[in-house]
Amino acid sequence: MLENYRKRFGLEEMMVHVPLCSHKDINKVLVVGEVSQDFKDELNKHKVNTTFLADINTEEIFDIILYMKKSPDELEMANVERCLESERGIFCARGSFVFKELEKVKEELTTIGKNFWICMPYSFNHNTLIFASKKYHPQAEIILQKSDLLPNCEYYTSEMQNSSFVHPAYITKEITGFAKR
Repeated sequence: MLENYRKRFGLEEMMVHVPLCSHKDINKVLVVGEVSQDFKDELNKHKVNTTFLADINTEEIFDIILYMKKSPDELEMANVERCLESERGIFCARGSFVFKELEKVKEELTTIGKNFWICMPYSFNHNTLIFASKKYHPQAEIILQKSDLLPNCEYYTSEMQNSSFVHPAYITKEITGFAKR
């Protein structure tokens, strides 16, 4: 039971805190898909204006989009492009597990990365998420004033954020050309 709890809070904390501790000026966040109360509690640590939708079905513009569904397709990414702030936006999505589904991760990086300068997988607790940004780099621009002061995190730390983007050499070689660093 404790193992399932750790897997769950790792996903929620890493999905929320990595993008929100990388963006310097967040006004609005969109969360797409179903989330738990624990996920909402992690978001509340940042005190940002958040909208929850089942699908990207809005005309509003957001600084960050957290996509809780699995693997967005081309149409969904067109909607992301329409709703994400054009110069500083961050998109974060659940991806396939890079250690078991490497070819699928390459496809996801290709689909998601088309309109971003940075598109990188990050892995932890048997999960892989994909971070895509038009400006902010998740390792170079961790905002320590945010990340180091988050209350009651069970998994997330600034060091965990940085290290989750580091993969073994064979994975790094395989995703070179698909990931944008």
